[in-house]
Amino acid sequence: MTGPIEQLKNFYNREKRMPSYSEMMSLFGFKSKNAVYRLVQKMLSAGAVEQDHLGRLLPTSIFSEIPMGGLVKAGLPSTVDPQTESINLNDLLISKKNETYLLEVDGDSMIEAHIEPGDMVVVERTQNAREGDIVIAMVDREYTMKYFRKEKSGKIYLEPANKNYKNIYPTESLEIVGVVKGVVRKY
Repeated sequence: MTGPIEQLKNFYNREKRMPSYSEMMSLFGFKSKNAVYRLVQKMLSAGAVEQDHLGRLLPTSIFSEIPMGGLVKAGLPSTVDPQTESINLNDLLISKKNETYLLEVDGDSMIEAHIEPGDMVVVERTQNAREGDIVIAMVDREYTMKYFRKEKSGKIYLEPANKNYKNIYPTESLEIVGVVKGVVRKY
């Protein structure tokens, strides 16, 4: 039997929204909205859910936690030690939530960096990049994703991770708009 938090998580994952009080009555098998209200107050106190300025329920970070299964060998087979902790993918991939967005990759110029067409890249909005960062840049009024490089002379350019493409030296302008912080791939 699953508890109310697990039932809420299941509803949220299935519907992509939090349930109404009427839906929670049915979900939890309660006969009154007052019983739902008391349970919601307990969940709010425990930090399991939050409310917006209109009183609507909002999910907290526990709604995006995934159980951590431990380590698995990529070499010779071995046993896996099960672990009971959970991790939140948002916490793992995103350090500055308000400055982070996703982009879908279109093209193969970064395949040697293991970034393929259809992948999603986690990008942190910034105008600053270090040598070797994978950046989202506007070069000569067009956007691209490449390695950020500097020559000893100080000249900057963008380097693809595919030997079939050439380095890009800006003729007019080069502006960094973000740095890639992670890659998400579905199989």
